[in-house]
Formats: sequence, structure tokens, C-alpha cells
Amino acid sequence: MSYEHPGKPRHEQVSDWLRNQIEEGALAENQKLPSESALGSRFGVSRITVRRALQTLESEDLIYRRQGLGSFVQDRRLRQGLIRLTDFIEDMQMAGLRPASRVLHSAEEEAPSHVAHRLGLAIGSPVLRLDRLRLGNGDPIAMDRTWLPLNYASLLAAHDLEDDTIFSILEREYGICVCRGRFRIESVNAPNDVAQFIDVPWGRALLLIERTSFAEGDRPIYYQQRWYRSDRVAYEIELRRRDNTPPGAPLPLAEFEPVFKRS
Repeated sequence: MSYEHPGKPRHEQVSDWLRNQIEEGALAENQKLPSESALGSRFGVSRITVRRALQTLESEDLIYRRQGLGSFVQDRRLRQGLIRLTDFIEDMQMAGLRPASRVLHSAEEEAPSHVAHRLGLAIGSPVLRLDRLRLGNGDPIAMDRTWLPLNYASLLAAHDLEDDTIFSILEREYGICVCRGRFRIESVNAPNDVAQFIDVPWGRALLLIERTSFAEGDRPIYYQQRWYRSDRVAYEIELRRRDNTPPGAPLPLAEFEPVFKRS
């Protein structure tokens, strides 16, 4: 049986069908997917095309693959990265702190290479750089540096980014879903242009969280660096082992939450 859709690559047809099966629960967590040969026969495509579709789903954390065993449905909680894709205001409110922001810089610039790579742009493409100081109960908690392609930045121009967030503006005003985020967390020494705003000495250890956020269709919305004061925030993680967890599979992520410390 062929699932052709004019204009759509064949590997996307396969990944779209599998993604729909997973989302609707037709394929359960840790259930084995149909074999590559079965999928190839079903869609009338080669194994190379099937493998490309599976690579797409694996990159989305929808499936995991085991050498010699096949592909399996990932624990769906893992798809959410930090469990919930939240913005700064939501994090502060859940911690019982009063959130506030102060815009430090907002101007168009040429995208440096690391920004262009994450936004899928050519190096030097025009982007908006937005720097904001983040406060909890009036005290500095973090500083953000966010780069946005101009098509998304233009939607924010008329909005107050000290009292509102990119998440809520795009979703509330324009119906643009911030659907997925890719994170990297590491410890860094405070750069001078960050330390001076969050009231720590230059070189103090900070928690840097890099995030690329995506709309539907995996369109990058923004790339952000957020430097948290290490004396004000930590992350706690909980993993749960289950009897049906396959050998070598990552343990289901139950909780990964920021813990904010009051001054």
C-alpha cells in the first residue's frame, strides 16, 4: 500500500505516519516498530528511505534503536527535555518568586557562526539580539542573551518584553506553538559583560543553559544563552527504573526541575 502525498519527500511520509501512530498511542512506549523491510513494503520505498525516516524520529527522541534488535518507541516523557518546556515567568511562579525582567539591549546584528548554525541561517544573516536581566523578588537571578530571525523578531516589536515572554507572545497573539526545545547545560566562568549585571565577581562559576526553541515543522524560533547565578539556582533530577525498561535503554526521566534559592 502506498502513502504518497504529492510534493512531500517519501522519507517524510514514513516519519509522519510513524509519528502519528506514536502520538495516537497505536504504538506504545517501548514497543518495537515494524521492521525496515516491513515499512519499505508498506510504503513502497527503499530501506535507505526508511532509515532516513527513522533517523528523523530518533533525533526527535520519539524512538530509540538497538543494534540487532530494531527500533522502539521512546518513553514519551523524554520528549519534553526538561519535562516541561517553560519560560522564565512560569519557572519563577512555580518557585513562589515574583518575576521581573529588564531589557538591557535590543538591536539588529549579523549572526555569528554559532548563532547562525543553531538558527539554520547563513553566517552574517541579520538577526535580533535581545539581552535581558532576570529578577526574582527584585534580586538578579540570571541574564539572557537571545537571538531571533527577523521574521520572528518583527512579531515582538510592539510588545513589552519586560513584562511578557517570547513564549506567551507568540502563542497567545499569533498562534505560533513553541513546540520543542534543545538544551545544553554546563558550568562556565562569568564573562565580564554578564557578571556586572547579575551582581557577581568576574570569573565566578555560573550555570549556562543554552536553548534552541522550535516551532512546528522544526523551524528554529530563537537561540538563547541564559547565565544563572550558581548560588541562586540548582537542578534536581529523578530517574525511575521500570521492570520493562530494555537493557541499555535510558531510564525514564520523571523529574528535572530548577530549584531556586532565596537570598
